[in-house]
Amino acid sequence: MVNHNGDALVSDSSNGTRAELHRVRTHCRACGEERLTRFLVLGPQPLANANLRDLADARDEQRFPLDVYFCEQCSLVQLADVIDPEVLFRHYIYVTGTSETIAAHNVDYARTVVELLNLGPDDLVVEVASNDGSLLACFQPHGVRTLGVEPATNIAAIARDRGVETVGDFFNGATGARLRVERGAARAVIGNNVLAHVDDTQDFLRGAKVLIDGDGLVITEVPYARTMLEHLEYDTVYHEHLCYFSVTSLVRLCEAVGLTVVRVDEVAVHGGSLRMYAGRAEHYPTVSESVQRMMREEAAIGLTSLERWREFARDVEAQRTALRALLERLHDEGRTVAAYGAPAKGNTLLNYCNIGTDLVPYTVDRSALKIGTYTPGMHLPVLPAHTLVERQPDYVLILAWNFAEEIMRQQQAYRDAGGRFIVPIPFPTIV
Repeated sequence: MVNHNGDALVSDSSNGTRAELHRVRTHCRACGEERLTRFLVLGPQPLANANLRDLADARDEQRFPLDVYFCEQCSLVQLADVIDPEVLFRHYIYVTGTSETIAAHNVDYARTVVELLNLGPDDLVVEVASNDGSLLACFQPHGVRTLGVEPATNIAAIARDRGVETVGDFFNGATGARLRVERGAARAVIGNNVLAHVDDTQDFLRGAKVLIDGDGLVITEVPYARTMLEHLEYDTVYHEHLCYFSVTSLVRLCEAVGLTVVRVDEVAVHGGSLRMYAGRAEHYPTVSESVQRMMREEAAIGLTSLERWREFARDVEAQRTALRALLERLHDEGRTVAAYGAPAKGNTLLNYCNIGTDLVPYTVDRSALKIGTYTPGMHLPVLPAHTLVERQPDYVLILAWNFAEEIMRQQQAYRDAGGRFIVPIPFPTIV
């Protein structure tokens, strides 16, 4: 059963639209067991990427529970509240191509996959949730055939404009089977920061499995629950991120669909991620020793322990108290504070910590899709990045803290004029 300490967890049936958008699952996405226990409450919160075009739209803004659960059977950390993916992903405002860090990551990523599988002109690489095609574009200089699968119609159009063939669809078991018939087998099916977004993770991986050829690989990147735990990255929790994977839970999930994890790389992107390589169990019968070693390390540090995650929740509350105290002190001293970035994680932090325009009047961003909008829930206006130099606030709260070094380098003129930065995670630090 779902253990949520006696609190009812149901969608608001008084609003028909809301009831259709929101449902609650009772069993684990990896192992199927009904042994979910809630340990962290961040909600209720608006959808983290649902920026407002006009403040008048705030009247219709909806909030949903943002609570985190632990599976006592397989250790998967996950959300029970599920929002309709048609609402979350058909029109999207996050594009991968705006970050220098991601661009460099993609070049290295493509090279690694090409060399690992010895890819050539006859080989096909399919990326699921391919966004604006930034990663697939890095395969093209290697002469490899590529195909993107991207449900967000506005983002898929950007990919096609840059010459990356893209199918506008959600990916699941049926999609994988259809693409296998239409396009042939792929040597690699890649999914970056998408597996965590999928409610039916087993069906998703079955679709990837049917699409790869005999020795092909399913390659996914997911935020690492260990990094989240050790660095207090609670703001990576939002309604799109349904799962927070460890190596242990990934292995259990893959076993359930006939895949074997043959390799896991730790990568620095997005504050700490795992890149998993899995193949058909009949071709790769044994989980590699390096992967088994990572599973043993996870058990040793408490990643598979409910009590350790409850300790994490207590630390999250302490971080909120410390951050609000800092911002309130600066406000009382007459200091001006702006924010940098309008990422989904930033909206989780703003809403959980109740940081509104009284403490931080605006944020800035480089994405044209976000400039001119208002952040969900707290309604900070999103202004162009050059606003920092023009207005020169005393402090800048970096909401996109996983790109802090890149941001501070880009804003050297602001720093040279005396500006200072606040990095909020794991605990508020002035730089």
